[in-house]
Amino acid sequence: MCGLTVVTTAGRPDALSEELARFVCETLQIEFVPRQKRSVVAIRQELQANVIVAGKNRYEYYPKGANAPFFFHPNSAAFRLKRVARGEMEPMLEVCQLAKGDSFLDCTLGMGADSMLAAFAVGEQGRVVGLEANRNIAFLVKHGMQTYDTTKLPLTACMRQIEVLHTEAVEFLRQQPADSFDVVYMDPMFEETIEEANNFEALRHAGSHLALTAEWVQEALRVAKKRVVLKAHYQSPYFEQYDFKRFARQTAKFHYGVIEKKQSL
Repeated sequence: MCGLTVVTTAGRPDALSEELARFVCETLQIEFVPRQKRSVVAIRQELQANVIVAGKNRYEYYPKGANAPFFFHPNSAAFRLKRVARGEMEPMLEVCQLAKGDSFLDCTLGMGADSMLAAFAVGEQGRVVGLEANRNIAFLVKHGMQTYDTTKLPLTACMRQIEVLHTEAVEFLRQQPADSFDVVYMDPMFEETIEEANNFEALRHAGSHLALTAEWVQEALRVAKKRVVLKAHYQSPYFEQYDFKRFARQTAKFHYGVIEKKQSL
């Protein structure tokens, strides 16, 4: 799905960047290409490949055709978690209705901000699993969540709690027992481009463009114990097409939809 990917170092590599380069080569079983004073764009064009750059303290991912690199950052999760910790409303958590000890499956992990909020809501006794279909993105996000240097709590603990899996959502769902996650969550974010969301430009280009399907919704309903939650553009046909109860947000480009799981008596 990713195509050919190679690894190189920063322009002036130090011991740490060389160690990071070795680690990603071994983990993803991909080739190392010496930098040799070439630009990343030159390497990408010469090899017609995606390029992962092992920098001095992080990885940057330059997919073919992208104008900007992708790298892991907690992004909006930091300030959203601060608001939640103060007792303020968070739309995503209100819709998901997560409780301590719940299990949460994020079918479209991306940067992982929503999963970080879910981890806060379910607590240490809960479980959060995030799926990412693009192997390179999955690696960068998993590594970033395990190593990102922040003293901000509860952000660090929430990042470390998330299980990141490289897999396609429907394939993963097919393999799960019925009622195995309390909440199944999906955000097919590439359905519509939001001009204001510039910080997602690199991820939008590099990530996997997945359309919501009837099988995906059906499998999510089978696996969910309590509810399936959809986040989508306010103009999306998905809400009506798949019978989600829409929770409109007047000033937001994204709305949430919910299908409650009918509980057996």
